[in-house]
Amino acid sequence: KYRCFKYMNSLGFDKSEKDTKVVVAMSGGVDSSVAAVMLKKQGYDVIGITLKLYNNSNISKSKSCCAGIDIEDAKNVALKNDFKHVVLDYQGKFFDGVISNFVDSYANGETPLPCVKCNETVKFSDLLNEAKKIGADALATGHYAIRKGSLNNASLHKAKDFSKDQSFFLFATQQEQLNYVRFPLGDFKKKEIRQLAEKYKLSVSDKPDSQDICFVTSSSYRDLVKNLNPSVNKKGIIYDLDNNILGTHDGISNYTIGQRKGIGISGSKNALYVIDINKDQNTITLGTKEKLKKNVINFKNINWLGGNILPKALDCSAKIRSTQEDLPGILDINSDHGSFTFEKELDKTSPGQACVFYKNDQLLGGGWITA
Repeated sequence: KYRCFKYMNSLGFDKSEKDTKVVVAMSGGVDSSVAAVMLKKQGYDVIGITLKLYNNSNISKSKSCCAGIDIEDAKNVALKNDFKHVVLDYQGKFFDGVISNFVDSYANGETPLPCVKCNETVKFSDLLNEAKKIGADALATGHYAIRKGSLNNASLHKAKDFSKDQSFFLFATQQEQLNYVRFPLGDFKKKEIRQLAEKYKLSVSDKPDSQDICFVTSSSYRDLVKNLNPSVNKKGIIYDLDNNILGTHDGISNYTIGQRKGIGISGSKNALYVIDINKDQNTITLGTKEKLKKNVINFKNINWLGGNILPKALDCSAKIRSTQEDLPGILDINSDHGSFTFEKELDKTSPGQACVFYKNDQLLGGGWITA
């Protein structure tokens, strides 16, 4: 008797690599370039797509992705490795989905997460739909994360290189989107990707990673917020926790929860931090560092990737910053909102940021912090 085994390629499709069409989101950096060339060398039918997200003239080279020099870098990588490359003008979509949200968040006394919004809207919504329109089997990106599972029940996990893991920024990915997307770099260390870039003789092999917020070109995000929404610079009162007036501020958008420097208040015995920002009253409240500490985080708009059943209570871990180690606690969910109670207190929690849940290395989901 003979046993027949069904062929499955590295992206999980039961067909040959040359018959598997993959769109690769190419930012012009080393990670997405290596992802595209790696898949091309494996025999896949690769199409690189770079999104033009903002005006070339006002984006600095060192902090950008998807701007002038980056688009040219992506084009050159595709040309030298013999696969098709397309540039799509997404300036309007990026402004509506990311920049406007960024400005509105600060105007509402929140601290935004633009990288999550970019993944949630432009990349895994608009670009993913473009990939489907041209008949691609999958959309691949240069994110450091691991996708496991079949075509219909994929799960999301931390990357092999924990120091570069980007699963936190992918928490808003819908299950249907996760089924379609692939992360070729998840099982690699960052230094290995640099080595592959050199091996492939890519012109971007020593290109530095983009830093900070890619669309903020001045020394401060406040300039962008002020230019796009001048009304946020409305003067108001700064209080302490006993409602004593400490001074005035020039607009709540200039402050974030946990901020210590640049508050403009001096003479206190103890260092003061921003404890609360009240949009309705246009006020800032200051207090000592211990007043920042919380162990219960409330959130809304939960995106669940942990299976078909949404639990009401679960022992797991969570984190509120991408660079933070996820810490144990109890997750309580009520429909699309809930809370996470950490075993230990955290500080600098801010509305507009995210609380992301994990079970071991699997990302279960996340929500947007409200309080």
